[in-house]
Amino acid sequence: MLKDIPIRKVEDIAIAIVPPFQSSEEEELWQVHLINLKDQPIRNVIVNSKGYGKRKREDVKTSTLRYYYEAIPARTSVVIESIQTKLFDLVHEFFVSFSINNYLYDKKYVFVKGSIESVNFTQIPIVERKGVMIK
Repeated sequence: MLKDIPIRKVEDIAIAIVPPFQSSEEEELWQVHLINLKDQPIRNVIVNSKGYGKRKREDVKTSTLRYYYEAIPARTSVVIESIQTKLFDLVHEFFVSFSINNYLYDKKYVFVKGSIESVNFTQIPIVERKGVMIK
């Protein structure tokens, strides 16, 4: 029965982490954006976010946060949350679920430890700022 369920790949949806202003990479709070690069809106969007890792040989976890958006229009972005720079030494995971044409899609976006650094910056579409993006 499982083989009869079509598995469709998530495309044109991205998560980006950007400093609040291009000129201030050292700001304490950066923004996490969910970007819809599609030419159609996505609906019933649920985002779960959490951070985890080790510090001084001890497990560290952030709170799990959940967000809901009824719709995110085509070719737009929404700020999901702010993230403190002191947490960049953790893994950050964003699980996104949404529907298009009555089909449910989901994808996990993982920013590994050390990936949120200026050497990994790229120009973020729609947001029009530099940051780290997973598509």
